[in-house]
Amino acid sequence: MNTQTPSGKPARGGGRAARRSARATALPDHLRPIRPGMEGGTYKPLSDEQVLRIHHAALDALETIGLADAPQSGVEYLTAAGCTLGEDGRIRFPRALVEDTLAMANRSVTLYSRDGKTDLDLSGNKVHYGTAGAAVSIVDVHGREYRDSTVQDLHDAARICDHLDNIHFVQRPMVCRDILDNREMDLNTIYAACSGTFKHVGTSFTDPSYVAPAVEMLHMIAGGEDKWRERPFVSNSNCFVVPPMKFATESCEVMEECIKAGMPVLLLSAGMAGATAPSTIAGAIVQAVAECLAGLVYVNAVKPGAPAIVGTWPFGLDLRTGAMTVGSGEQALLTAGCAQMHAFYDLPGGAAAGAADSKLPDMQAGWEQMCSAVMAGLSGLNMVYEAAGMHASLLGFCLESLILSDDLLGQAMRCVRGIEVSDETLALDQIADVCLNGPGHYLGTEQTLGRMQQDFVYPSLGDRTSPKEWVEIGKPDLIQKAIAKKEQILSQRAPARFDAELDMALRQAFNIHLPS
Repeated sequence: MNTQTPSGKPARGGGRAARRSARATALPDHLRPIRPGMEGGTYKPLSDEQVLRIHHAALDALETIGLADAPQSGVEYLTAAGCTLGEDGRIRFPRALVEDTLAMANRSVTLYSRDGKTDLDLSGNKVHYGTAGAAVSIVDVHGREYRDSTVQDLHDAARICDHLDNIHFVQRPMVCRDILDNREMDLNTIYAACSGTFKHVGTSFTDPSYVAPAVEMLHMIAGGEDKWRERPFVSNSNCFVVPPMKFATESCEVMEECIKAGMPVLLLSAGMAGATAPSTIAGAIVQAVAECLAGLVYVNAVKPGAPAIVGTWPFGLDLRTGAMTVGSGEQALLTAGCAQMHAFYDLPGGAAAGAADSKLPDMQAGWEQMCSAVMAGLSGLNMVYEAAGMHASLLGFCLESLILSDDLLGQAMRCVRGIEVSDETLALDQIADVCLNGPGHYLGTEQTLGRMQQDFVYPSLGDRTSPKEWVEIGKPDLIQKAIAKKEQILSQRAPARFDAELDMALRQAFNIHLPS
């Protein structure tokens, strides 16, 4: 979306000057053509009958197959709630228990921001786009190569996200590979992300014992435990299962600690269709739904009504090579189908869309990112993870691509908004006036100028000049424009940076690797 501000120069006469002047005037948030949490849900790849068949198949899987490898604490929580532990060690979930859990689950989940300005309401079909992926490499567009990602890269990504209107949350997009100690990496991940953005942050923990010091850090940042519990601005992305149909023992223990600490949990099931999930789209959705419903029972057994997001994240697989296909049409359908299941249950949900298999921000990346990002939004997915900057089937993250994704997601959100039909937008009076009394075109009319910002999304970096104008302004390159914007953002002090007193206290309490 165009966020230019008036230049203060007198406007030239003529329709083009008037349109430029109108476009340069910022609108109040409630009048902007797109904004976080717009309602999707118009695209439904599954019929009502197919949704019910997937639902019943998931319940059958939970009741007859169940999940293996629950930690002892999980066994105790789940059997106390009404699950059964078989002689084969598998926990099975009676249909009535799952249905009772669905009836009592928390449907009023808000993911809070640190400053209260970008809170995310996950009710209904409200759509939000953000990062994720935990890539192990950063994409260097200068040398067209990959290198290990660092804590500075993570901090820079968070700082950039804080400036981008169409990136609504920041889940850890890459791993701090320059920090070898896992405890310090987990703590520094929180520090780097939260000191870079006010937006909601998602993160993971590699060991249950790391949750307590992380929560201590979050209490310090929030200004006390009471303030943290009132508005938890960090959530736990938790891979609580190892598909197919096994609990991830240590991750479940992490999840228990996060729930007790008041941290919202993303129940993340990431099966690979054809490898760790059935190769069919319907089968992969069934398994993901079954695993996440098991997680929902688990969460509510630990604490009834605890905030949880149903994270059905099945991924596509190229069966010729075994490579992931996050940029495929099959991936887009997997995600949209999962979003429809979330809507069926009326539960907050998240899935993956907007990532690319392409190694660089090129034309392949563009079509891969846009295909699944639009379909996810139209399907009404609450949390669209991995929607910006992610390349190489989740192995690489690119800061320049992150910036370009802001334009891409702006157009996706405009698709989510859809078509408004009213007496005003039908414009019969305009057609009559222009054709019968006017100049025969709508350029410069009061209605056109009055709605040009409310109805249209203008790219900030995308180029819409004519070939002649493009030559006159030096044939600007899209990647170079993204580099320039990155450098401009990172040259400024981060607004979310901690004040000096808090930062000193954090550095005294924890081994912070990011330079002050």
